[in-house]
Amino acid sequence: MLLLHPFMMSQNVWKGVAPRLADTGRYEVLAPTMPGHNGGVKGRFFLDTAELADDMERRMDELGWETAHIVGNSLGGWVAFELERRGRARSLTAIAPAGGWHRWSLPKYEIVFKFLMGAPVWITAKVFGPRAARLPGARVLASVPCSATPDGISDDDLRDIIDDVTHCAAYYQLLIKALLLPGLMELADTNIPTHMVICEKDRVLPHPRFVNHFRKHLPGTTRYTELDAVGHIPMFEAPELIAGLILDFLDDQADPNKAIG
Repeated sequence: MLLLHPFMMSQNVWKGVAPRLADTGRYEVLAPTMPGHNGGVKGRFFLDTAELADDMERRMDELGWETAHIVGNSLGGWVAFELERRGRARSLTAIAPAGGWHRWSLPKYEIVFKFLMGAPVWITAKVFGPRAARLPGARVLASVPCSATPDGISDDDLRDIIDDVTHCAAYYQLLIKALLLPGLMELADTNIPTHMVICEKDRVLPHPRFVNHFRKHLPGTTRYTELDAVGHIPMFEAPELIAGLILDFLDDQADPNKAIG
């Protein structure tokens, strides 16, 4: 099973989920950090989702994985769909995925604008490093793109978020590339079990306008689950819930008597 993290974050977001999946003994679990992010390879200056998918394919090849059950959150969801188009996915769970727009659609410019408006936070994290966690309002600011409430982020989570943001070399590179490229355009060809997970309190890619593109283009067999009272990165607030959601979906695919949709 391959777990792909959101933009500006790292494998740290899966620390509460990956062990729960691995402890079932049913799956080998890989939660890598993508190029340009904290702990990942450097990559080219202008990174795009195709290059991120290239790196994930290399990692899968090194492990001898022809395919995998792929779970992606936000940018990770976009990359997961890219891997599906390449025939590398057995199933796909997309948690608040990015890429749900056309080349010139307003949602694309909205999301790029949101991340550009977050530049002062990025700069503050770069300047203060771990000390940023002690600044007034740090937890509140971190919760806006991550969780439904400030209480959804623990002290350890806050330190990880600051460390990830501080070491995200791909901040401007991916945003510039996103402005030039369309989002996910071949969704109707998705032919594997697919699960779209929508987060009620998502402030980054809020429902419904960032979900409409997927509802319009994905096959009718796609499953949709709406999670109440969680933000854009629900693994922080509800790791047990997310692990259970992933496992339940895969269990349903293994049982031919259960419906996909």
